Amino acid sequence: MNANTSQKLEALVSDVEPVNVYIWDMDETLILLRSLLNGTYAESFNGSKDVKRGVEIGEMWEKHILKICDDCFLYEQVEDCNEPFIDSLREYDDGKDLSMYDFKLDGFSSPADDLNKRKLAYRHRAVACRYEKGLAPLVDSGTMSVLDELYEVTDGYTDRWLSSAKAFLEQCSNVKEGSSDGTSSSDIHILVTSGALIPSLVKCLLFRLDTFLRHDNVYSSIDVGKLQCFKWIKERYNHPKFRFCAIGDGWEECAAAQTMQWPFVKIDYLQPGSSYRFPGVTPKTVSYYFAAVYGNSDADATNKE
Repeated sequence: MNANTSQKLEALVSDVEPVNVYIWDMDETLILLRSLLNGTYAESFNGSKDVKRGVEIGEMWEKHILKICDDCFLYEQVEDCNEPFIDSLREYDDGKDLSMYDFKLDGFSSPADDLNKRKLAYRHRAVACRYEKGLAPLVDSGTMSVLDELYEVTDGYTDRWLSSAKAFLEQCSNVKEGSSDGTSSSDIHILVTSGALIPSLVKCLLFRLDTFLRHDNVYSSIDVGKLQCFKWIKERYNHPKFRFCAIGDGWEECAAAQTMQWPFVKIDYLQPGSSYRFPGVTPKTVSYYFAAVYGNSDADATNKE
């Protein structure tokens, strides 16, 4: 860890409170999508939810995600060039002004050589910039209204899963949606998803999670695995005051957390009566998992009440 990194970490910690780093899975944890599309979410309610309606909702989300990926985030050009995180090719980026850059005419192809890696790095920088500005500049008011309505319909259909997950992020990070500075939180939220990087960033925007998940805190594990992503995260926040907890529904993040000796909270999205789903899981719930591994913190216990 270099001196600059060490200084940045010191700025994030206080003399009293530890910094909790939450490592989230995406689908069937922070959001519901895959289980809507295949019907398993609705089927788990044994007939009390309309399976067909759930599939329709999932398909509408899928349509909007793919359209915004292609229209706004250069996905057609980079679909076959998935990277594990948005800054993975930063060393190839020479800082060129991209304000007048034409991504359609630069001859970009699969980045086997340094020149094309630089062109991919340009695209990643453009994607990061667009992501940090939020969804509003990317779509017209009509599309925004449609997306807002779809969010509310989905939240109602899923018994407030989406808004409850977002409330968790808001409660433990002390960041209100729409704040100008997503770095003002005391705790840190990181996404490690088995989905491709660009669609995962778009999901964060559409499901109103971008306030809490910066572009550089989104990882795609498709090619490298979740354990490798967890190791990178540990390297980024390698400080005695940082505590880590993984939250997800899958075996891979569970196994990776065990290897890292981090607590793991299993989300039971197919168990309607479980408290380990949204709504149900709260920062206070997760604080017990932190305490079991790292010991109890009086300041932390007070803050999570």
